[in-house]
Formats: sequence, structure tokens, C-alpha cells
Amino acid sequence: MKTSLQKDSPVTSSDARPWLKILSQYRKPHRGRSAFELAVTVVPFAIFWTLCWAAVHYGYWWGLILIIPAAGFLLRLFMIQHDCGHGSFFAHRHTDDWTGRVIGVLTLTPYDYWRRSHAIHHASAGNLDERGIGDITTLTVAEYRALSRWGRIGYRLYRHPAIMFGVGPVWLFFFKQRLPFGMMRSGAEPWVSTMATNLGIAVCTIFLMWLIGVGPFLLIHLPIVTLAGAAGIWLFYVQHQFEETHWSSAPEWQFHEAALHGSSHYILPGFLRWITGNIGIHHVHHLSSKVPCYRLPQVLKDYPELGDIGRITIMESLRCVKLVLWDENRKRLISFREARAQV
Repeated sequence: MKTSLQKDSPVTSSDARPWLKILSQYRKPHRGRSAFELAVTVVPFAIFWTLCWAAVHYGYWWGLILIIPAAGFLLRLFMIQHDCGHGSFFAHRHTDDWTGRVIGVLTLTPYDYWRRSHAIHHASAGNLDERGIGDITTLTVAEYRALSRWGRIGYRLYRHPAIMFGVGPVWLFFFKQRLPFGMMRSGAEPWVSTMATNLGIAVCTIFLMWLIGVGPFLLIHLPIVTLAGAAGIWLFYVQHQFEETHWSSAPEWQFHEAALHGSSHYILPGFLRWITGNIGIHHVHHLSSKVPCYRLPQVLKDYPELGDIGRITIMESLRCVKLVLWDENRKRLISFREARAQV
């Protein structure tokens, strides 16, 4: 139920700044609920992983279909790690950080290094002058036309769905995140984070390979991580790469406007909303990242006008893949074909 303060706050859906005051009332997590959300994610992941091993061990190869739900719960673990990075899951720095670090061994994502780069993403999302860290690389039409022939080919390959969602997860989670790329000279923390995570991954990998064998481990865990990574990249992609997203340069760029209108509201079925940690309510998350993932649906329930902002269905999201260049004149993302038609 809305409080009297909320009822006395006549804001429109396009009026970004007053929403911060309203959303502050949803920032406090319930630690018992947070522990429950963690448990109902870790336990099913472990169960599905074990069932996949049993399928391999006893020759029931059809059982490897359980790799899919295992990947779903690994994705949900990453979403919890994501909330820990924002300090919103337990709202206790020590608990959030160590929960995130342990989960990072499972998700192959060094927590402290990722948290810093993700904070940069939140602080600069939609800012054309601050692209480069924690973002899907997006060029303007003018920047693309200024590239050499090979530069254009490279960008087109990078933005191709097979590369973005096929090769991309393998490169990011198995290779890129093994070193603090982008923060090599940013002090000890990124290095400590990545090396400690690598050590944790190595210990767990060696133990499981010793326990069940090298082949079964690779047959089970590699596809789980790859599928979860592909789903994670897709979610991150579609939540900022949609036609009517918001990009601007200084001094026009404003955090509140970019957060509310530069992030989508991805409409997913109930189970997919849950397994993805409600991350589809991305515009609210960007406006107030301290709101725990399990409280985001309550925000939309109390303020349904927020549900109409940046709304994208699954079918609409599939069409977003072709949107690859920012048109500074029309203030929207366009395809390579539309860019050619402008010449």
C-alpha cells in the first residue's frame, strides 16, 4: 500500500527525479527473505548439477536436458551476486561482499572487479561521452562511417548475434574475466579480486574433476556456464539496446533521465521474471539500484504508471538485435540497412 508521502507526491511517469524519493522507501531488504532467496537458488542449482552427473554416470544421456534448468539457476545466482554488488541484497557490506565473492567462483565472475566496472556502467549509462566500460560497444552513425573498411567489418562481426550471444559468453566468462581488463592500472583490488576468484575456480574445478572425472565435469559444467552466460548477455543487451532508448552527450545527459528512459522494462512470464531476479524491471533498477530484486515487482504494483516506460515484449526484443547504431539526429538506434539508406 502506498504511504501518505507517496500519495502526496504527484509525479508523472516521465518526471524522473521525484521518483528517487518514492523509491527510497523500497530500498530496505528483509534479510530473512534474502537468505530464503539465496537458499532456493543454491539448492536447486546443486540438485540439477548432481542429476546431470548422475545422468552421465549411469548412461541416461537424455538426463542432460537438466543442464538447461541448472543454467537457469546459475543465472539467478549471478543476479543475486549482482544485487550484492549494489549492496542491496542483505544491505550489510560484509555479508553482501562475501556472498558475492563466493558466488563469483560459481559464475566465473570476479566480484570486486565486476562490481567496480558495473558501478561505472550505472553512473554513465546512456552517456555518449562515457562509453567503454561495462557496456555493449555501440557506435554512432558518424563514428561507424569514419571507420576503415576493416574497422566496419570488425564492428559488424562484433554485433552479429552469433558472435554476441555465441562466442561472446565463452570469451567473457572463460577468458576475459580471468584478468582485470580495463582496470589493469586501477590499483590492487581488481587484481586481488580476479586472482582470488581464479584460485577458487581452480580449487573447485580440480576437486570436482578428481571426484567425478575430467570428461563428465567438462561435459556438464561448460554448457551450464555457457548457457547461463548467453542468457545473461542477452538480458543485459536488450535492457539497453532497444529502439527508443535514451542516449545523449554532456551537458544534456542527466543521470535520472538516462536511468528511467535508457533502460527497458522487459515483459517476461512469471517464472522467467523470477529466475532472472526481476532484472527485466531494469528502468526502476537503474533509477534506484539499492532496491532489492524481490521488491521491484512491488514498485510496479504500487505505481503501475512505471510499467509503461520502456516496455518491451519478448517478440519486440528479438527485433532489437538488428539495432546496432545510434542515430544522433533521430535520437534512436537504427540498423545497418537504415544507415545505408541515409547516404
